Amino acid sequence: MTNFLISALAFLVAIGVLVIVHEFGHYWVARRLGIKVLRFSVGFGRPLWSRRMGTDGTELVVAALPVGGYVKMLDENEGEVPDAERHRAFNRQPLAKRAAVVLAGPAFNFLFAVVVYWALFMVGFSGIKPIVGRVVPGSLAAKAGFQTGDDILDVNGRPTLSWDQQRLYLFSEALAKAQVRFRVRDPQGQIVTRMLDLSSLSARSLSSGMLESATGLYGYSPRIIPVIGTVVADSPAAKAGLQIGDRLVSIDGRPVDSWQKVVSVISVNPGHRITLGIERDGSPVDVALTPETIERHGRRIGRIGIGVRPPGVPAGMRVMVRLNPVDAMVQGVDDTWLMTSVTVRMLVKMLELRVSTHAISGPITIARYAGYTARIGFSRFLMFLAVISVSLGVLNLLPVPVLDGGHLLVYVIEAFKGEPLPERVLYWGQQVGVILLAALMVLAFYNDFVRLLQ
Repeated sequence: MTNFLISALAFLVAIGVLVIVHEFGHYWVARRLGIKVLRFSVGFGRPLWSRRMGTDGTELVVAALPVGGYVKMLDENEGEVPDAERHRAFNRQPLAKRAAVVLAGPAFNFLFAVVVYWALFMVGFSGIKPIVGRVVPGSLAAKAGFQTGDDILDVNGRPTLSWDQQRLYLFSEALAKAQVRFRVRDPQGQIVTRMLDLSSLSARSLSSGMLESATGLYGYSPRIIPVIGTVVADSPAAKAGLQIGDRLVSIDGRPVDSWQKVVSVISVNPGHRITLGIERDGSPVDVALTPETIERHGRRIGRIGIGVRPPGVPAGMRVMVRLNPVDAMVQGVDDTWLMTSVTVRMLVKMLELRVSTHAISGPITIARYAGYTARIGFSRFLMFLAVISVSLGVLNLLPVPVLDGGHLLVYVIEAFKGEPLPERVLYWGQQVGVILLAALMVLAFYNDFVRLLQ
């Protein structure tokens, strides 16, 4: 329940921050261009709180449904406008001004990401040294000559200070099926170049764990000893009396010395009674239980409802990533551009049916990630906000009616025609846009529920 509350609160904070950033972009540019703003609302539906501000009496509103927001401007298409204020109505503005107001929302989302990355790189955040911990035999990394202990210095000339720093860049290069040049210091202290060929990777094989799973190149990972860190309520483990801190030493009399071994044995025994040998407070204890059966990726596997105690990372393998203000800004712009580019290319590949639409996430998955990053630390939560902000900016620029990109498309057509589109065309365009967004939300919720069931 605590994790649920943290996720729910983190989700509301994330949505609130990103909506304010996006709508403030529309608001700020509209005000600077002399357009009268009537309302700035965070959320939809019944107002929970409101206040008037400024000489125009703009109404600030916090509404009941915290799933978005809007900026309402003076507009003759939405009501009567006094003669004295018609010059401040949105619909009366030149095409360039209207386009600037619409474009400002997504632009502020990208700007927010740049500022977040810039601040994080200046303040600094903890990471793991970019040292190769394991190379899978026969993998792309093995063919490139990587060795355990290689210290990665740069990737295509881009300095690498931590293991995760160039992950987004490598993802981008994988989408381009490129060859990537790694400069490393090998275990003997020699600086050598290793070429990692990503041309054989298919778009469907790419994921956030692409670096490891698809290339066979793994960073340092502390040995995970089989000590229970969490016990799920009403699970087979809880009913059998397993406790946090119990160390698993055997299953059905066969020794287990790693968490991976525990998982592999339990997963192949759905519905079969097993005996766990554990060490509790220095004393041996045998616990018999039956793993419950769940479906995952079309397979029946066993689960008892325990989680691992997260291992610590030795101080010698930690690194603080910190840059000076100028380099931090350059890195912030670069990361924002990379994230934007990757997001757009993934959307294109989905339309080409080269990437599964299962990659689309909805509010449930976003809330889970929000809670997870919030529990890890403030800097990781800010990184999460930057990623979602970029995604929101890209989504709003799609040429779909009712989105900012749809409005911009209408303005482009208007510029070529030399006159506004007929009201009937705009009306049906909005209906199509609503249907497309509704379909996208249904798909996102479906993917969320599938992930929960798995």
